[in-house]
Amino acid sequence: MSRRSMEVTADLVLRAYRHGLFPMAEGRSGGKLFWLDPVKRGVLPLHRFHLSRRLLRTVLSNQYQVTADRNFAGTIAGCATPLPDRMDTWINPQIERLFTELFRMGYAHSVETWRDGILVGGLYGVAMGGAFFGESMFSFARDASKVALVHLVARLRLGGFRLLDTQFVTDHLAQFGAEEIPRDSYKSQLAASVDAHAIWLPEPEPEVLEAEFRHLAASRSAQ
Repeated sequence: MSRRSMEVTADLVLRAYRHGLFPMAEGRSGGKLFWLDPVKRGVLPLHRFHLSRRLLRTVLSNQYQVTADRNFAGTIAGCATPLPDRMDTWINPQIERLFTELFRMGYAHSVETWRDGILVGGLYGVAMGGAFFGESMFSFARDASKVALVHLVARLRLGGFRLLDTQFVTDHLAQFGAEEIPRDSYKSQLAASVDAHAIWLPEPEPEVLEAEFRHLAASRSAQ
């Protein structure tokens, strides 16, 4: 279901997340936001993330350089950019302003994928306690958003996060193990996660990060 909101602030967004709701616009040019509370919620279990050997090789190669919180504005702008398979997005200027404010407040974070100094992919979301609410991702080059997602999951696992909320499940996310769970189950997981202690790690030690990537791929092989 959805509910209209007359005025949305960054603080209100944080309170809404705590109760399982999130805002979306009707479209890039839409002037109104809606609160969504889906009957089925998308989550990506951090302990069952699917990392293929092929993608592991890409992640470990020098094909892309990955950073976190380095270019939040560019990342959300990339997510709002129309693409051939996505001519419109739900990220309107108000959403951009709200999440940029959440970034300034220390709640929103981005993971950026670069090639030759150019931002070619990434994702952003909101961290509260041990929960990370994934908002959107984009890719202007092959595997660029996938590489960002692998980096996100590794950081969340290393930081002690318990919940990765994807809002919905797409074919893109399903290949990594994303699944739909009932609203009540989601809110139980949310309640157990949102006040848990976790640390956002924008720059883990490279050797620690690589070990986590290899662990993710090994866990997939053992499943």
